[in-house]
Amino acid sequence: MNVTFEGNTATGKNEWLTPPSILQRLGAFDLDPCAPVNRPWDIAAHHYTVEDDGLKLPWHGRVFCNPPYDKALIAQFIQRCAEHRNAVALTFVRTDTKLFQELIFPRADSILFIKGRVSFCHASGMQGGPAGAPSCLIAFDRQNTEMLEQSGIEGCLVRL
Repeated sequence: MNVTFEGNTATGKNEWLTPPSILQRLGAFDLDPCAPVNRPWDIAAHHYTVEDDGLKLPWHGRVFCNPPYDKALIAQFIQRCAEHRNAVALTFVRTDTKLFQELIFPRADSILFIKGRVSFCHASGMQGGPAGAPSCLIAFDRQNTEMLEQSGIEGCLVRL
């Protein structure tokens, strides 16, 4: 298992991009609050990078959030998604954690548990190997649940 993929490792790398094959199935987004500074493709009409600090700036429209793989930042961005509501977040499946038990399960509308392991991309655009853990897409409102349901992304959609 590739456990060095997760979190802020000794390499300092905690930025992994969502593969275009997933993004293309989710429709258009207005904001990506966790965009890399130098991105190989756009995820949304507007992007906030680490230089902008997407946690401090106002969120608008439909949001796609693939937070940096740092435990503290993941929780802060998921909290912000829950508050904004019109959001889809991508994170590792860790259903036993405080993040899922206290924030995601009580506040999300649905979770799509993605079949298999996602092969995230480097900021260069090159695809990496399979992640060290399963991933899920979390919808925080009914409209985004419908998008997940219609996306054709293989997995199991659970309404909460």
